[in-house]
Amino acid sequence: MLHYLGETVCSRMDGAVDEKIPASGEHELPEAGDRKTSTSSREQPDPGEEDEEPEIFHECSQEPEEETLYNLEKDLSQEEKERRKEESGRCKDQGNTEFKKGDYIEAENSYTQGLQICPACYQKERAVLFSNRAAARMKQDKKDSAISDCSKAIKLDPDYIRALLRRAELYEKTDKLDDALEDYKRVLERDPSVHPAREACMRLPKQIEERNEKMKEEMISKLKDLGNLVLRPFGLSTENFRVNQDSTSGSYSVNFVQNPNNNNR
Repeated sequence: MLHYLGETVCSRMDGAVDEKIPASGEHELPEAGDRKTSTSSREQPDPGEEDEEPEIFHECSQEPEEETLYNLEKDLSQEEKERRKEESGRCKDQGNTEFKKGDYIEAENSYTQGLQICPACYQKERAVLFSNRAAARMKQDKKDSAISDCSKAIKLDPDYIRALLRRAELYEKTDKLDDALEDYKRVLERDPSVHPAREACMRLPKQIEERNEKMKEEMISKLKDLGNLVLRPFGLSTENFRVNQDSTSGSYSVNFVQNPNNNNR
């Protein structure tokens, strides 16, 4: 059974796949499965097995919702669910091996196959598969689909720190700074010792403020251009109007200036 909650969180967020994160801070390696994984073990099912290997969903394919999977699997025996969980674990281990080799497309496909096999009742195992697939997609610069996978992992396991950190990093890379900050805060609520989250919570507020100020200036500039377009037929411009703030009340007043360039004469 997979166990990743409570593990030390590595200070690097380089897209490496889960599970076990070494406390030493060295490059993290995927957790080894209980059984050795080989391509042949997945492509050649046992003679007694009746199920065919499921078709791989590509990125553009619509994956079924978790609730739909629950309904589809409600008649499966517990023995069959356990068998599928073990098979999905082998797919995950194969994906981890491919990921470490830099075969990110193959790793993505392996995690996808694991998700197709793993029963919906094993939420934490499915959360790991979603998060690992997000890491593989990050390496291919598929940011939107990687964010989607992280969100699915977090929905299945709200305390999954690695998925939260991964999504926060993706939000930063896509300039969704407010969303990134919220995820980093959620990480600190669960584990205040996570350095990347603490660092980001100190850094991002200033970046958000600078971004908002820049957006404000750009908006004012566009409004002035629009105002000048309207006023030009009347021989006026926005320079003919001065906005002054009352230091006592904080209210604003607009004054008309006949010759804005000759005020000092």
